[in-house]
Amino acid sequence: MRRLFLALKALAILVAIAGNVTTAIAQNYPWCAQYSGDMSGAMNCGFSTYAQCMEDVSGVGGFCMLNNRYVPPVSAAHSRQQARKPHAREQS
Repeated sequence: MRRLFLALKALAILVAIAGNVTTAIAQNYPWCAQYSGDMSGAMNCGFSTYAQCMEDVSGVGGFCMLNNRYVPPVSAAHSRQQARKPHAREQS
């Protein structure tokens, strides 16, 4: 009976943990800090603006560059405009 109780308790804990799991979303920021002048140091691509990046490398050395893997988010307004745009066949 004690084993059954422990098994049910363990199952309840696993279900509670599984219910609280969230998916990880990759960070997508346009600016990267390279912490060494010869591209051999660490890199952090977590900056929204050039100013944020420059403030981070200030005093420790390095430089900022555009993140070549950055993908800007599609705004809802842009999506609505695309949906309303008539097709080339409809314009004639």
